[in-house]
Amino acid sequence: MTSGSGPIVSLSELTYKRGDQIYGKDEPTNYVCQVKKGAVRRCRLLSDGRRQINSFHLSGDIFGLENGGVHRFTAEAVVETTVSLIRQQSLEDVAEFDAVLSRNLLSMTTSNLQHAENHMLLLGRKSSMERVAAFLLEMDERLAAAGVLSLPMSRRDIADYLGVGLETVSRAVSQLHRAGVVNFIGNNQREIVILDRHRLASFDQPSSARS
Repeated sequence: MTSGSGPIVSLSELTYKRGDQIYGKDEPTNYVCQVKKGAVRRCRLLSDGRRQINSFHLSGDIFGLENGGVHRFTAEAVVETTVSLIRQQSLEDVAEFDAVLSRNLLSMTTSNLQHAENHMLLLGRKSSMERVAAFLLEMDERLAAAGVLSLPMSRRDIADYLGVGLETVSRAVSQLHRAGVVNFIGNNQREIVILDRHRLASFDQPSSARS
């Protein structure tokens, strides 16, 4: 993250193995984090033992900035991930006198709020197929390079993010494949080529709108 007077130097840069915890739910919000390489999921366990994934953070994304004094979710490395840690207090101190940084923080907060609202809509109003299509479109915007969508997260991660079962995700992706909307590279099906973005977007609409 940069300010009007130059970059704010991070306190440290750490690398986490796949599945490692970066910070835990209810831990103090001492640091703001930026993904340098890899991917991070913010999640929590529900009272019935199920896992809810609130968001994925990819290379360049900043996360860990909370309104309160503790984290509301646990942050974990999806794959081997390198993260820069920036002391939150120093960030706030600089932002108090730096209009550019203050606007950047406001923009980041607004973007996070917009994502949370979109995610609530996705979970509350969309069918399983609409959720999967919306997820692929989101990741296509954030991840696609050279026409290939390389997903760092597993199907289980995707299911817990979308609030559906693992088999539901697999069936939806297979249906999109059979319909000629997506194709796969390799056997693990994490590298996806979107063949028809217009048709994929149509799957992110209510059934009545597609008929």
